[in-house]
Amino acid sequence: MLRIRKGRVAAVGETRPGAGELEVIVNGKRERAINYDDVTGTVRPGDEVILNTTAVYKNLGTGGVHFVLANLSTVRKDAREAGHIMKVRYTPAQVKVLAIEEEDHPQNHLFKATRTLAKTPVIIASLHSALAPAAAVVHLLSGGKARLVYLMTDGGALPIAFSKLVAGLKEKGLVAATVTCGHAFGGDYEAINVYSGLLAAKGAAGADVIVAAMGPGVAGAADEFGHTALEQGELVNAVNILGGLPVAVPRLSFADPRERHRGLSHHTRTALGKIALSTCTVVLPEMPPEKRAYVEKQLVESGITARHRVIFLNAAVTFRALREYGLEVTTMGRTIEQDPEYFLAAGAAGIYAVKILRKSA
Repeated sequence: MLRIRKGRVAAVGETRPGAGELEVIVNGKRERAINYDDVTGTVRPGDEVILNTTAVYKNLGTGGVHFVLANLSTVRKDAREAGHIMKVRYTPAQVKVLAIEEEDHPQNHLFKATRTLAKTPVIIASLHSALAPAAAVVHLLSGGKARLVYLMTDGGALPIAFSKLVAGLKEKGLVAATVTCGHAFGGDYEAINVYSGLLAAKGAAGADVIVAAMGPGVAGAADEFGHTALEQGELVNAVNILGGLPVAVPRLSFADPRERHRGLSHHTRTALGKIALSTCTVVLPEMPPEKRAYVEKQLVESGITARHRVIFLNAAVTFRALREYGLEVTTMGRTIEQDPEYFLAAGAAGIYAVKILRKSA
């Protein structure tokens, strides 16, 4: 059930396309909240709002803020006329979108004309934070010529507007366009599923490189199969079905205190060792000998080495790329200095994607 409270907007802070960060007065306390313009319209200081306070009450991490359910000061909202596809379907928050699959979409003809990814490299990550190093490296090594499109799945946050990272990468020109698929919404292009989302990224958005990953956050428990990061294996299958070149980003860390995430995370071991039924390239960064030996043992034991092509690359350029574009990124609150292997793995995938582009040029 939802934990619902009434509040009043005290201030509107940082805004980005589709979202605004607020300070609200709830039960006499001044607390953070997020409002999605496409769901509840814009809000102003003094507006009385209904808030979903569940995440704060449960002390959640990434999503640990209040969310505006309704603005009582401006009750009437009118949906955009175009589009018939509903996302977050059959809930009070369902959103109508104009999906690329609909004939009314102005670029539907480009989507329909694209039935294959034509060996386009698709970088597949299991966490949202991998997007920044991968995109930065692709942009730097291609001299800004490679058009990178981000396909956001519904494994994490559903509104793409929740991501400050995406807004920043688009502003810097590192991400050319976005596609939201499944129940994720708010991208430059909307798609019904990952297959049409991938084809939209290629045909309508004109991708040279695609990064496919969930939005901020990951739903999961300690169970081997109980997490949304399993979608990485399913995405490998989808990319192969559509004739693309899947490049998997392993979730790699020697800073995470949890044993199941030490070295090669159980997310990656299960997704690539059991869920992915077709082959991909797994790119890892060069590491000190003891760390590499630990990871290589995990790769063999999980079945990844037998099923996929595993390569190691010097990914030190990742540090330069992040500095070059002024990107300060974290994963689970840790910086690249604190958890270098995680970010270097994403950068290594970017390096490999550019190698593919150069070979095909």
